[in-house]
Amino acid sequence: MVLNIGWLVMTFVLGSIPFGLLVSRMICGVDPRTQGSRNIGATNVARLCGAKYGVLALALDLLKGFLPVWAATLFNNGWLFLSLCALAAIVGHMYSCFLGGRGGKGFATTIGAFLALAPGVTVLSTALCIAAIALSGFVSLGALTFGAALPLCLLLGGGFGFLPAGLAAMVLLYWKHRENILRLARGEENPWRGGDRDADQDGDGQPG
Repeated sequence: MVLNIGWLVMTFVLGSIPFGLLVSRMICGVDPRTQGSRNIGATNVARLCGAKYGVLALALDLLKGFLPVWAATLFNNGWLFLSLCALAAIVGHMYSCFLGGRGGKGFATTIGAFLALAPGVTVLSTALCIAAIALSGFVSLGALTFGAALPLCLLLGGGFGFLPAGLAAMVLLYWKHRENILRLARGEENPWRGGDRDADQDGDGQPG
């Protein structure tokens, strides 16, 4: 019990590490919270610092979701504990203890956490996300597609034990993307322009 609780706390703290902020500050000397979409996620890092640094932030955010959840499977295979681990990493990114309860939108960290729980389902959901981005040009729409596809694919793919966590992750993603949803509905969302440092400085399709 002590190990499980300690692991959940550690997972939350690891999830709270703002890699997008660290990459932006260390490499190009900018604070993504004050420029671009004002979000610490990979898309804003790519726009401010260049695509390769956005990919670096994306990989780090994905790994901080994947590694602690995957490691948890080595000593506890209970669906409830593993679900809580995944959600701890996601909530840590969204409400970072290092940023006063603020954070990113959780997209990459959610992918990483569920890759450890249900890799096949997560890959399929990510493929649908990529298709949505390719067809629409909106990263936010891709993140929303992933959020909706994840619990559906868990249901159809037999991942019933992780379905509650998938539904919770969907609700969290949609909540963090609520402004993007409103802009999409109004036709005001900015499309993704890869590696464009001079992109519009107003709100965009950043998934965080």
